[in-house]
Amino acid sequence: MTDILFTQARLIDPASATDLVGNLLVRDGKILDLGNNLGIPEGATIIEARDLVLVPGLVDMRAAVGEPGFEYRETIKSAATAASAGGITSLAVLPDSKPAIDDPALARLLRARGEETGAITIYPYGALTRGCEGDEMAELGLLREAGAVAFTDGRRALADARLMRRILAYARHFGARIVQHPEDPSLAAGGSATEGELATRLGLPGIPAAAEAIMVARDLRLAQLSSGAIHFAHVSTAESIELIRRAKHDGINVTCDTAPPYFDLNETAIGDFRSYAKLSPPLRPESDRLAVVAGLADGTIDAVASDHQPRDADDKRYPFAQASAGGAGLSTLLGVTLAQVHSGSLTLDQAIALLTHNPAKVLGVDAGTLAIGAKADLCLFHPTRVWQVEAGKLPGKAQNTPFDGRAMEGSVIGTWKNGRRVFA
Repeated sequence: MTDILFTQARLIDPASATDLVGNLLVRDGKILDLGNNLGIPEGATIIEARDLVLVPGLVDMRAAVGEPGFEYRETIKSAATAASAGGITSLAVLPDSKPAIDDPALARLLRARGEETGAITIYPYGALTRGCEGDEMAELGLLREAGAVAFTDGRRALADARLMRRILAYARHFGARIVQHPEDPSLAAGGSATEGELATRLGLPGIPAAAEAIMVARDLRLAQLSSGAIHFAHVSTAESIELIRRAKHDGINVTCDTAPPYFDLNETAIGDFRSYAKLSPPLRPESDRLAVVAGLADGTIDAVASDHQPRDADDKRYPFAQASAGGAGLSTLLGVTLAQVHSGSLTLDQAIALLTHNPAKVLGVDAGTLAIGAKADLCLFHPTRVWQVEAGKLPGKAQNTPFDGRAMEGSVIGTWKNGRRVFA
């Protein structure tokens, strides 16, 4: 494999507190050296990166792919194409497929399918309960041995408090984290938008924002009782973020992530029943969006995940209340996050940490760093180059983006996986 030398890039690696303008050398698929005084190896491929930013390949800690069972929405191959275009090289995949990833063989199969693409490493979540049905604990130990990085029922909240307590206590013995979709299912049943003035005016069944905080408060208490590790996905309300902030201060083992729609959009994005903006959890009022931004800035929120939920056109073609919830998010993950840098809400180092080192640390995976000897999983981007999101023209199969028509400031120039360029 030919050596690759990136020259005069801004190198950002939050894992090692690195932020400098210099060169980075890749050899045999790994990072050999970085700094200001690197020689040019004979025969090396030179990539002039002046005015560009070179960071670890992004680590997306929450995404659904169509396999198995929903290949008409997305395949691992098409998801890898979209991920590479977004600078993502590591993808944690939800288990609520058909069949659910409650069998160790399926977890191993997902990892192998990811390797087959040559573009992404798939880190499978194991199902929390059999079939992700919420009734009986899955074989967590065997799934962990097969490579499951954490356990969740995906888009389904585990409603049974006693079962959640048992699972948290059991998973603690082998250092596993439990990931919860924080939404009380009895309060959310049948809803399609955040309860309030807008939902009433549009005649849509509402989901009270408190449904999220109620589940967060319950599971924080259960984590405390069990000494287990809890992670809340796609947090979206001021109340739940404040609960997590206090719990961290109190020493409870809790982490959380959010997704770009919850810090870039508010509930007005559903407009006149715009089904591409129907998400789960639903978009919130502006006050909650600002609270999410504040949670990112002060470190309460540990990571930003794409929350990629592929849907095909027919899934979204129903009336808003009946349309499937979910948005495509792989290729837009970096661009939307950078908007918070351009607005002054985050530093570039903070934004990159939220997309690389932090999610890798939460999941306990070997990714998200420019350390010497690490895999050369890299994302090279222009921080201010403008492009426009256009549904129907996104890389990959899923086109159901809530950001359709949005101008993005920040464009991926290239993505490398194990030193091989997988996106240009």
